[in-house]
Amino acid sequence: MALRVGVIGLGDVSMIHLHSIKLSEKAELVAVCDIDETKSSLIENVNFYTDYIEMIQKENLDCVHICLPHYLHYPVTKEVANLGVNVLLEKPLCLDTEETEKFKDLSDSTDTNICVCLQNRYNNTVEKLKEIINSGVYGKVIGVKGLVAWNRPNDYYTVKPWRGKMELAGGGVMINQAVHTLDLMQLLGGKIESIKGNIDNFLDYDIEVEDTVNAIINFENGARGIFFATIANATNSSVEIEVVLENGIFSIKDSKLYRHIDGDLIEIAEDERLSGLKHYYGASHGKLINKYYDCLMNNSKDYIHIKDAIPSIKIIDLIRESSESRKTILWGDILCKNLQ
Repeated sequence: MALRVGVIGLGDVSMIHLHSIKLSEKAELVAVCDIDETKSSLIENVNFYTDYIEMIQKENLDCVHICLPHYLHYPVTKEVANLGVNVLLEKPLCLDTEETEKFKDLSDSTDTNICVCLQNRYNNTVEKLKEIINSGVYGKVIGVKGLVAWNRPNDYYTVKPWRGKMELAGGGVMINQAVHTLDLMQLLGGKIESIKGNIDNFLDYDIEVEDTVNAIINFENGARGIFFATIANATNSSVEIEVVLENGIFSIKDSKLYRHIDGDLIEIAEDERLSGLKHYYGASHGKLINKYYDCLMNNSKDYIHIKDAIPSIKIIDLIRESSESRKTILWGDILCKNLQ
């Protein structure tokens, strides 16, 4: 029997979720919720609500997808979980490291399954690269590089002002555009020892959040990572991730994984593509969503948990703290030392 699914929030990213739900044989979309009543006509033959509590109480849902602004992630997830409904939460996990403590407590106190949508972990290229690293064939990791050069016009913030406010967004390019890259860097590089970084605003936008960032990430295994992200580029260029091993270099660019051999790039794997203007979301939302549905149906815990999403949030806070203090920050030197 298909899972009864609802969606809370009908903004940009919800369309990817709705598309994946529609294609899944494991789920039936029975209800959606948004405070904007004009969106009631977006989805046909599905009950529309402006109150997600009412939706949950009336629809007997197995899980909900939460696709809301960052500042609503924790309070809404908490209420839904306390009502006994499973949650698939769109990235980022939350606003900051302090709020990850609340999420950790929630995870420890509920029997509901809360999955965080870090779908790029399921990209074919990432899965293959992780397999290569874990095999040990090319030796240990000695370097990791992550580059995000995207474009966001001023109206990206004026149309949805919460995106430019620290207390509502938790940051700018790091938490909104580059959180997946930071997640993959720590996934591939290993445990982090320290970070030194700098954030800035190069664009003349009236926003509180950063538009550009660079950082050095030192890993416990001795590897060094470099990270650069900006929304000041002329276009949305391909995200680049490079991993340097003792006996080989591998990189992901344009949705393909390459091995570098004597100046040539040898293609090893390729991601599935997402068509349209939002192609940079990648095509792994559906893969993550269906895997999570399988977990719910088979009582498995093999999905991306809250604890898995905490490091990327902590990296962002360490970079911010380093930028403000102009010092290298140790992994344990920030708010939530018990999250190591």
